[in-house]
Amino acid sequence: MSRKPRPTWFVLAAASFAILLIGAPSVPGQNDPAVSEEAETIVPFALPKSGPFNPADIEIKNDQSITDWFRSAHADAAAEAFRHWDEEEEITAVCATCHSGEGFRDFHGLDGTTAGKVDGPINTGGVVDCGTCHNAGLADIEEIAFPSGLMHPVQGVEASCMTCHQGRTAGSNVVKAVGDMDLDEPNADLRFINPHYATAAATWLGGYGGSGYHYDGKDYSGRFFHARPVSSCVSCHEPHTLEVAFEPCLTCHQADSAEGIRIARQSYDGSGNTSKGIKSDLQANAATLLEMIKAYAADVAEVPILYDGTRYPYFFADANGDGVVDQSDGKAVAYTSWTPRSLRAAYNWKLVTADPGNYVHNPPYMLELLYDSIEDLGGPLGTDIEALNLLR
Repeated sequence: MSRKPRPTWFVLAAASFAILLIGAPSVPGQNDPAVSEEAETIVPFALPKSGPFNPADIEIKNDQSITDWFRSAHADAAAEAFRHWDEEEEITAVCATCHSGEGFRDFHGLDGTTAGKVDGPINTGGVVDCGTCHNAGLADIEEIAFPSGLMHPVQGVEASCMTCHQGRTAGSNVVKAVGDMDLDEPNADLRFINPHYATAAATWLGGYGGSGYHYDGKDYSGRFFHARPVSSCVSCHEPHTLEVAFEPCLTCHQADSAEGIRIARQSYDGSGNTSKGIKSDLQANAATLLEMIKAYAADVAEVPILYDGTRYPYFFADANGDGVVDQSDGKAVAYTSWTPRSLRAAYNWKLVTADPGNYVHNPPYMLELLYDSIEDLGGPLGTDIEALNLLR
């Protein structure tokens, strides 16, 4: 005959009682205070000595850091940056390095695998977790490879920041793609080259990092060295919330916000207004370049182009010029009438605009890339660059 199961509370109570009995056996001299004290120290309690037990009473010394991280973009498990591969149930190896803490550790060999590649498979569902930036093995990483081929020296957590905020391409990729093609002849073999997103480290290193397309005969600013206290990513960015600290800026700058800081007493966008932040000059010149890319596509390549930042590959065909992206089989038609001249200008435009903090990370380099791209497109468009009053 089957035995009726005991109530859960009875089983738990019995188990706890048994553990208490086992942990505190009867021994000779147990009434001796010294012996009793020794026995007390080795009693393994399954439940607290007194209750009720409240988890909130347990002190977690880094609970604020955990809370800050949990609310940051690095921990947003619902974001496209971490959900993009859900249907495949596995993150593509080349993407896993930065879109999963597991992938990051795999790439750098922090999980015991070979460094320099993702062995995988890397499961979906991961985020930029604590182990991405707090792994003891980061101390052994001395340099990070950039898309340009540059090996940049790093220390500690810099390895995490620079691994994932360097972009996926460099100006050298554009050089290789266009080769010795006719500058203004559309070539169906050309495709838009995407620098990727949040390219802060690439911006910061400037011409030294080689992230942008560099025009022949031009010199480009290198790494943007700031004041000594502002020498690393975490000098400005709170590592858990990712928020930018503005107070240190006030040591040298007078402004109400980082966006309002101006680094020069001259106007770069032709407006003559030097009371606004340098961010405004960058935005204005980027807008000018985008309009010139569109004009060039329509007048020189003779196939109008439209930009849609919400979907890849961002630049789409508008063959009839009606301002609506062309469709084929229900899908948007990617722009395929690139010329070498338009491709390299579009690449630089995307690189500059891919870093929302470009006005802090390296404004001189960003302004140079924009100016040179505008100047280059101005030739076939017949634009009087001097009349724009832009400065490089």
